[in-house]
Amino acid sequence: MITEYEAEPIPGLPGLPPKGEHILWQGSPDWRVLARTAFRARLIGGYFALLTGLAAIMAIRSGDGTGLVITACLGMAVTLLLTGLAWWASRGTIYTLTNRRIVLRFGMALPKCVNLPLSLVESIDLNARRDGSGDVSIAISGRQVLGYMMLWPHARPWRLATPEPMLRAVPEAATIAQRIAEACRAVAPQSAPTPAAAEPALPFQPQVALA
Repeated sequence: MITEYEAEPIPGLPGLPPKGEHILWQGSPDWRVLARTAFRARLIGGYFALLTGLAAIMAIRSGDGTGLVITACLGMAVTLLLTGLAWWASRGTIYTLTNRRIVLRFGMALPKCVNLPLSLVESIDLNARRDGSGDVSIAISGRQVLGYMMLWPHARPWRLATPEPMLRAVPEAATIAQRIAEACRAVAPQSAPTPAAAEPALPFQPQVALA
């Protein structure tokens, strides 16, 4: 059986690039970071660990360990499920940067492909982590046609009214953000906006927030 992804002429792209377009970078989320940040597997696992500890205290007092077993099993099942979903989501995701656009190919049950022309990129924000991974969110100018739920988990959190596509949990995120900025400057050097700052900044200079 041939899947839609296997039929791609170039992995991550819906068709062959037009003449003059070439790939600058391709990558996928780190599933471990995706599980921790987007699916909150570690947070939820910690929550169930706390519940298991409380259930253990109650079991000692009551002499009945049924609640302890149920809580522990439920916690492990939920944590494993979220981790598995993160692995599956990462496996089906390819981010592509060309000299003309950014392409997000993703989807577990329903494959999706989002094309973002570099000429429409308004700003880039980088949420970097200490291990070098991070999230690169992309604000698009003009009328918004992308739904938050359609993009998730590749959407900037809490931007429900104006969803922003996001390259999530990518290794070497700062380098990737800089590559996107350079590609945007090459496409529209005159119209590229300058982020708000006390000092004059370069167009498309990624804004960094350490997580």
